[in-house]
Amino acid sequence: MDSIISRESDHNLPTSSADNHETSNPKERKSSLKAKFLACIGAHEFSSPEMWKAALTELVATACLLFTLTVSIVACLDSHEANPKLLVPFAVFVIAFLFLMATVPLSGGHMSPVFTFIAMLKGIISLARASIYILAQCLGSIAGFLLLNSVMNHEAADKYSLGGCTIDGNGSTSGVSPGTAFILEFFCTFVVLFVGVTIAFDKRRSKELGLSMVCALVAGAMAVAVFVSISVTGRAGYAGVGLNPARCLAPALLRGGSLWDGHWVFWIGPFFACIIYYGLTKGLPKEGLVWEDEERDFVKMAAPSLGCWGRRSRTQPNGKVFWNWETPNH
Repeated sequence: MDSIISRESDHNLPTSSADNHETSNPKERKSSLKAKFLACIGAHEFSSPEMWKAALTELVATACLLFTLTVSIVACLDSHEANPKLLVPFAVFVIAFLFLMATVPLSGGHMSPVFTFIAMLKGIISLARASIYILAQCLGSIAGFLLLNSVMNHEAADKYSLGGCTIDGNGSTSGVSPGTAFILEFFCTFVVLFVGVTIAFDKRRSKELGLSMVCALVAGAMAVAVFVSISVTGRAGYAGVGLNPARCLAPALLRGGSLWDGHWVFWIGPFFACIIYYGLTKGLPKEGLVWEDEERDFVKMAAPSLGCWGRRSRTQPNGKVFWNWETPNH
C-alpha cells in the first residue's frame, strides 16, 4: 500500500500565470482552468513510465493474489476439518501478508480498488494514478480467474461459484439479504481501514513498526474482517465479505447467474466505508498522528472550487520511491 511508501510525481506540474493574477481574456482564463484541472488530477502521470510500470505490477500482483487466495480458500472449505471456515482467516492472513511484503515497495501494494480509493481520497496518490490502478486491478482479477477457471475442477467451480462473491447461495443453500450483506461489507471494510490503514498512513508509526509489522497489521485486519463475516451469519450461501470489488467482478463476468445478485453490495459497501472513514480522519486527534503528506487531499483540492490552489506536491526530480524512514534527496 502507499501506506508505507510515498511515490513521487513529476515535479514539473502545469502552472499558469493565472495563479498570480486575474486575466480578463476568456481564452486565457479557460486555458488556465484547464491547466489547473489537469494538475489537480495528476494528468502528467499518464506520460510517466514509472506509473505504468507500477500499474503493470498491480495487474500482475492482483492476478496472482486472487488466484492463490481463491485456491487456498476452496482447499480450506473442502478439507475434512470439523470447522473448515476457521482455516479461511488464517489463509487470508498469510497470503495477504506475503503479497503486501512483495508489492509495497514496487507499487504501493494496493491490489484492491478499496485501498486505491482511500489513498486517492487522502491525497497520497493522484486521481489519474488511481484510475489506472483500479483498471489494472480489474484486468488482473479477470486474468487470475480466467486461469483459475481453466484449471479448477468443474464440480468445485460449480459448488463454490468459482470462488466468487455470493449472498444468496447457489440454490441449494440459503444466504443473506442484500441489506445484511451491505451492512457487513461496510462494517468489515471500515474495520480494515480503521485498524490497518490508520496505522499504515501514519508516517511516524510506520517508521517505528517497520514494513513487516505494518503489513502484518493490515493483513491481520483483513483476516479478522473475513472471520467476522463468515461466522456471524451462519448461512452457508453467504460467501463472506469481498473487501475487494475487483475480486467479485471477475467471477460474475465469467459465470454470471447468482453472482450478479446483490453484486452492487461489494462495490457500494466498501466505497461508502472509505468515504465515512475519510470523514472520520478529519476529526481524529492530530497530536498522536503524523499523516502522509496528503498533497492531493480531496477536500483540499475541492474546497477552492476545484482550483487546486495552495501547496503543490514537493517531489524529487528523479522520481525515486523513498521510504517514510528515509529522507528524500533534494
